[in-house]
Amino acid sequence: MEKSILALEDGTVFEGASFGAREVRTGEVVFNTSITGYQEIFTDPSYSGQIVVLTNPQVGNYGSNIDDKESARPYIEGLVVRDFSPVVSNWRSDLAAEHFLAQAGVPIASGIDTRQLVRKLRNGGVLRGAISGAGGDPKELVERARSAPSMAGLDLATRVSTPSRYEWAESVKACSPSDLVEDAAPLQFRVVAFDFGIKRNILRCLVQVGAHVTVVPAGTTAEEVLALRPDGVFLSNGPGDPEPLEAQARQVRALSGRVPLFGICLGHQLLGLAMGGRTYKLKFGHRGANHPVLNYRTNKVEITSQNHGFAVDPDSLPSADIELTHINLNDQTLEGFRHKSHPTFCVQYHPEAAPGPHDSQYLFEDFAKLMKESKS
Repeated sequence: MEKSILALEDGTVFEGASFGAREVRTGEVVFNTSITGYQEIFTDPSYSGQIVVLTNPQVGNYGSNIDDKESARPYIEGLVVRDFSPVVSNWRSDLAAEHFLAQAGVPIASGIDTRQLVRKLRNGGVLRGAISGAGGDPKELVERARSAPSMAGLDLATRVSTPSRYEWAESVKACSPSDLVEDAAPLQFRVVAFDFGIKRNILRCLVQVGAHVTVVPAGTTAEEVLALRPDGVFLSNGPGDPEPLEAQARQVRALSGRVPLFGICLGHQLLGLAMGGRTYKLKFGHRGANHPVLNYRTNKVEITSQNHGFAVDPDSLPSADIELTHINLNDQTLEGFRHKSHPTFCVQYHPEAAPGPHDSQYLFEDFAKLMKESKS
């Protein structure tokens, strides 16, 4: 088996066994603590520009399938694991995860001491890296890591966005006979969803609460959105630094107060910028499926799925207009807010995550209620 190499910008080099593509990729090295759901991680556009380290010790054992993709292809730059399983055991699988990533040119480094690597990233912060699925000179790979672009200041959302408008009609469906999924609500709302790197299950959840969804490119103007006569506008998740998206923040500001707005992840950050706030880069981000978040409005703790490397500074938001609604109990970072007089709200985490906790799925129902109230 060929050797794989992960080289970090600080000169640290990890060697392991190569799976996936025999290519060299660069990106920001981040870690995700989820126990399952690796295919959803692979295909989440929010991971564009990142090499992902999974802390679950074995990956690949249940293969991949067409239904669990969050987008048309994998977006991760590379995958780092402790043990990659060449054996697939899952009745839903139609392709081994190794081949799924290889088809997209994504290298896999297996046999890495992920505990040591994650400790380094957690203590010192995320680092740029280069991953090779075909060995190579470690010193050259370190230099490639150092020459990779920094995530701070990088606009990736417009790069991964859809090039043209399209309609979405698929609702949430059961994965197996034991998966109890209620019928979707009758279509009664028209939602325009900005695609900054949108996940398919977000679109399914919108349809599930009765929305006919039109997905539009990241560069769509407020006037173009309003011309579609929406009952609500959704701001999606996405990769990269939110601050370069000044044009998008201006369009969100122009829509605020004119139509109900709901944002998730990057959409939350864009709403923060549109309201006059600031964002900042976290030391190592939040990526996993067990982050506790306190809902100030209900005084309940929600277990949430998260994937973000930037956050909104709560002190930068105008307190006269904005109510803070959610906070992360691990590090007290802002997880949600709403406008006091406009039908506008957002969260930093992912209520649609699949697989993931279901504690926060009520947010899609809240969006439907806002749209219903606005229509009446």
